[in-house]
Amino acid sequence: MTHTTILIIGGGAAGISAAIAARRSAEHLGKSCTITLLERNARPGTKIRISGGGKCNVTHRGTPAELLDKGFLRLNEKRFLRHAFYAFSNSNLLDLLRSRGVEFAERADGKVFPISGEASSVVVAFEELLRKSSVQQHFSSRVRSVERKGELFLVTVADASFTAEVVILATGGVSYSRTGTTGDGLAIARALGHSIKSSVAALAPVYTQKAPPASLSGISLRSAALVASAGGRSVERRGDLLFTHRGISGPVALSLSRDIAELCTEFGSASLFADFFPELSLAELEEQLLLHARKSGAQMVRKFLQSCAMAPHRGAFTETPHGTIPTAIVPFLMHHATIENLVTWSSLPKEKRQLLITTLKRFPLGTAGNVPLDQGEVSAGGVVLGEVNPKTMQSRIIPKLFLCGELLDYAGEIGGFNLQAAFSTGWMAGSYAACS
Repeated sequence: MTHTTILIIGGGAAGISAAIAARRSAEHLGKSCTITLLERNARPGTKIRISGGGKCNVTHRGTPAELLDKGFLRLNEKRFLRHAFYAFSNSNLLDLLRSRGVEFAERADGKVFPISGEASSVVVAFEELLRKSSVQQHFSSRVRSVERKGELFLVTVADASFTAEVVILATGGVSYSRTGTTGDGLAIARALGHSIKSSVAALAPVYTQKAPPASLSGISLRSAALVASAGGRSVERRGDLLFTHRGISGPVALSLSRDIAELCTEFGSASLFADFFPELSLAELEEQLLLHARKSGAQMVRKFLQSCAMAPHRGAFTETPHGTIPTAIVPFLMHHATIENLVTWSSLPKEKRQLLITTLKRFPLGTAGNVPLDQGEVSAGGVVLGEVNPKTMQSRIIPKLFLCGELLDYAGEIGGFNLQAAFSTGWMAGSYAACS
């Protein structure tokens, strides 16, 4: 039986951040304490090492308010994370890592990566910070149970037990289970009395019940709107969409995957559609096509579609900031609109023109029946946010229990937002745990 002041379960982004913050807070307060970190893997930061394709998109450019607005689209999650993002911002995170010699570069899209291009450089820096913070680390230590025993917690692993005055749960969610995120922390939180919202994939590819035509695999639709509907409900997001051999992917599909997964969970499936002209209404698109038909009546509709602007801005129908409609998809547009290959604008009946407009605004992509949970970069669901104090990350149910990171019921957009949230909530949890 080993006693420690603060015990952190999970050595990912949130747990590492919590450990470093706890030591700094304790030193600032002049408190003597032991900090112990238990990690089920053989080393810390396993998921950090594979993030961003091994390059580690560690955070995103902007103020805390900008990160929250761009990265977290659900108001309750934005509000919950606000205190943590201001308490430990992206600037604080980068300064911390720069103190160990890691430098960063911002991409045009706002993503921030280490200049080395290696996620391992970030993990090595954190390992040095953990050693400098005198954190007692135990690896290959999967926690079996956490119990409240009077004023202490009893934490049991396979071959040892710990007592702790404070426990920080930072075990992550259930995505990428090969990294050790298999829901252990959720089971522990539930056993301690917390409510758990069922986990669904976020930032995941979307599989359709019938695979897209092989000729479309690898074809992308730039700046399209992706729409998913089921049970009279509809969700929508705009961005680049990619056809795969099993369904759809690309930034817009990853962004909307959480909503699609929730629709599938509730209704069993969801119908997917693409809007090639998201800035134009049906009436506005019809007006533009009528103008073109009057000018170029002899042109074949097929030829027009092959050179038509993809997702043009309102008032700039012929400009191509997002390229043109991919040639490979034109036969499918023609098929859904029941238009023969040689039909010209002057010979196109009104009902066919209106069917083409409907097809361009609501092109069927198939039916989603599965958003693979283990393929998600993160998972949504987890400990209900209302049961955690957003100003401290302390449980509202169990005193001196802190929860942080992907274990909590939030999920951000692609671009470094989720790692930043893990670092920020972990830092807040560690800072206040040392004050308990």
